[in-house]
Amino acid sequence: MAKAPRVLGIVLAGGEGKRLMPLTADRAKPAVPFGGSYRLIDFVLSNLVNAGYRNLCVLTQYKSHSLDRHVTLTWRMSTLLGNYVTCVPAQQRLGPQWYQGSADAIYQSMNLIKDADPEYIVVFGADHVYRMDASQMVAAHIERGNGVTVAGIRVPRAEATEFGVIKTAADGHAIDEFLEKPADPPGLPDSPDETFASMGNYVFSRDVLVEALRKDAANPASRHDMGGDIVPMLVAEGKAGVYDFKDNDVPGALDRDHSYWRDVGSLDSYHEAHMDLVSIQPVFNLYNNDWPIFTSHPQLPGAKFTDDATVGESIVCQGSIVSGAHVDHSVLGSNVIVSAGADIQYSVIMDNCKIGKDVVLKNVILDKNIVIPDGTEIGVDQDYDRERGFTVSKGGVTVLGKGQVIEAPKAAADEVAEA
Repeated sequence: MAKAPRVLGIVLAGGEGKRLMPLTADRAKPAVPFGGSYRLIDFVLSNLVNAGYRNLCVLTQYKSHSLDRHVTLTWRMSTLLGNYVTCVPAQQRLGPQWYQGSADAIYQSMNLIKDADPEYIVVFGADHVYRMDASQMVAAHIERGNGVTVAGIRVPRAEATEFGVIKTAADGHAIDEFLEKPADPPGLPDSPDETFASMGNYVFSRDVLVEALRKDAANPASRHDMGGDIVPMLVAEGKAGVYDFKDNDVPGALDRDHSYWRDVGSLDSYHEAHMDLVSIQPVFNLYNNDWPIFTSHPQLPGAKFTDDATVGESIVCQGSIVSGAHVDHSVLGSNVIVSAGADIQYSVIMDNCKIGKDVVLKNVILDKNIVIPDGTEIGVDQDYDRERGFTVSKGGVTVLGKGQVIEAPKAAADEVAEA
């Protein structure tokens, strides 16, 4: 039996996530909660661990305390077999400067590569929702003899203008050009109406990556970005190939969620990705025990529904209580209390939120630790939401930041005063 290749996993988790504000006001983008129980970074780490890659370095920078704590407490691997998942903060190893880009982050952490001594390096982003067996991509990389292999997902050409796009040679594998948000994306040899969008996931042969990083560091005109500088450099040298994500077969995947991938970089895409979870036939199935998404769970009792509560096509996590309320097409995190008469639709409610009596929430995202007073309506009148200082996305989703204080409606406040 052939010896398995030595692979080091590097997860780029320094993203600021400006388009997810206010959810990223107090945390890095990969630490944003998702799906009630998880953090965004749990998806990439689960994919790599399930694929058998258990030497993983998570490069952090922006507001990383929450992320560091989650990885440290959750992702404890067996040291008996030499496994580890470790956070690596920006350390200024090469001078008094923080990471200047994703490529510079790896260049400044070159000691990780030297210490692990891998043959291949898997470089994945930390803020996408998907399942992928990275070992199949590594096998394709080795078989084709590439210096770098870029994961590509097929998207309609008309929708590809906002992505980094891959133009392939006639064989459909070698990369001829790497185009940033092209006005006229190229079609695929076997499907002219589709194009490859880069998923931000790469497999490198070690020596190729190290040499490319050194060249990039010496170039003052570079942005020091993996997708914007390193990959185009290797494309120009004829060392780059693409891996078609639709060829990736994950155990337990359903026809509907095969090749599912979401870049949750905006509030609207974050909200839409949650709606993908809750239908009877989910677009993305969290209940795949053959390829589990790992995380740590709070020590709380199971969810409880009382006083004729009605809950339809929703996820409700541990410790939450829905009492005499209606919840539909929504995700409720842990320890969420929903009081009688409340109506929650198409919403994402994170941990420790308290929803008062007769509250109405429609197309709303509530970050952690928010108390909604009795009789409050959010998501019903977007102009009124803006007047109250709430964030309203382009798609009409109202978002409240962590611990944001909500004033009681005047009528409800008057009733309290009279009592």
